[in-house]
Amino acid sequence: MADASVHPVDEKLPLVRLLPLGLQHVLVMYAGAVAVPLILGGALKLPKDQIAILINADLFACGLVTLIQSIGVGGFGIRLPVMMGVTFAAVGPMLAMATTPNIGLLGIYGAVIGAGIFGILIAPFISRLLPLFPPVVTGTIIAVIGISLMRVGINWAAGGLGNPRFGDPVYLGVSLLVLLVILGITKYLAGFFANIAVLLGLVAGFVVAMALGEVSFAGVREAGWIEPVYPFQFGLPTFDPLAILTMCLVMIVVMIESTGMFLALGELTDRPIGQEELTRGLRVDGLGTLIGGVFNTFPYTSFSQNVGLVGITGVRSRWVTVAAGVIMLVLGLFPKIATVVASVPQFVLGGAGIVMFGMVCATGVRILSRVDFRGNPNNAYVVAISVGLGMIPLVSERFFVQMPKALSPLLHSGILLASISAVALNAYFNGMRGGVEAAAEAAAAGREAEAAH
Repeated sequence: MADASVHPVDEKLPLVRLLPLGLQHVLVMYAGAVAVPLILGGALKLPKDQIAILINADLFACGLVTLIQSIGVGGFGIRLPVMMGVTFAAVGPMLAMATTPNIGLLGIYGAVIGAGIFGILIAPFISRLLPLFPPVVTGTIIAVIGISLMRVGINWAAGGLGNPRFGDPVYLGVSLLVLLVILGITKYLAGFFANIAVLLGLVAGFVVAMALGEVSFAGVREAGWIEPVYPFQFGLPTFDPLAILTMCLVMIVVMIESTGMFLALGELTDRPIGQEELTRGLRVDGLGTLIGGVFNTFPYTSFSQNVGLVGITGVRSRWVTVAAGVIMLVLGLFPKIATVVASVPQFVLGGAGIVMFGMVCATGVRILSRVDFRGNPNNAYVVAISVGLGMIPLVSERFFVQMPKALSPLLHSGILLASISAVALNAYFNGMRGGVEAAAEAAAAGREAEAAH
């Protein structure tokens, strides 16, 4: 029985529960975690063994940075159930660097290291923007995060982008099965089984996919049992000033998006996020990116799909993501096991993705339900216009095709567009007072929670 004096976020669960709950988080994020090294490795035309090094390093760094974020080390770590992974916001700029003479992979690592140091230094300044995020802004941003992620879940359900059988009825049927299993377990079972509803749904989908001959274990035999991960395996990084500046701009984008993720997680776990907590969390974005550059991988951020998983399972303990971080470390050091995990087809993940990403959106809607729209009808404009701008990259990928490429990290992030719009419109209609009061309330609630523990 849980100790009532311990906040659910700090509850230490028995190992027999931690492992499956942690594995659940790993399976949810795994496809996204390995996608960036695969994309960059292909763009650089690296041989298969070197792409494997990128993947192993990525999994290792994912685990290490997740541990720092969830456990907390000194002034680093928000101490919430957060999974860290490579951000897709940096893919475009890194692809450009990969094909630029005198930059290449080592120049990318130099830019990542520079951006990581920059992120650590500016984290306290980004966190001071918290007064700009009252509920009307926070709810809008979190809703857009969920809607933006839904595209990922839907594409998973159809087999994954680039799959020649995209939309195959078999894929759609298995995805639906996973969704129905999750809903059935959530409704008819309780306790631990309800907590691992997503994992059980994925297992059911995986078994059916295997029975249908849709699971490939290619590469498992060739993968090594143990592969060490160590710094600068590809050589010492080079430092190009323009590349570093570009990656620093990406870092700002990442940290603003992370602010929305942390606020969503604070809402789901009932642990208010104040400026101090936000600073610690954002510092890990910077530290994780620095670690990424040193250990042959890329910039890191909090993975939003795992925020949705917290909402579905109701398990708020940060020690679950600590367990998941340990699993990721193991996968990075034991490639054969990692290859087995990678054999879970994307369409199996699709049914779970739709539920999880929808849960993130529902969290935003729940926050917006507390906003005064009747007494202050201008709040409706904040939500309406910001959601509309946030949808541009989703519904029209070529909308900004004529704009300068340097603005791509900004213009192709619906989350960032919605964030800037919501903050600006709220300041225009409501001024700063509401945001300052909301921040003060969050900080006071955070101090009370700490005092209670």
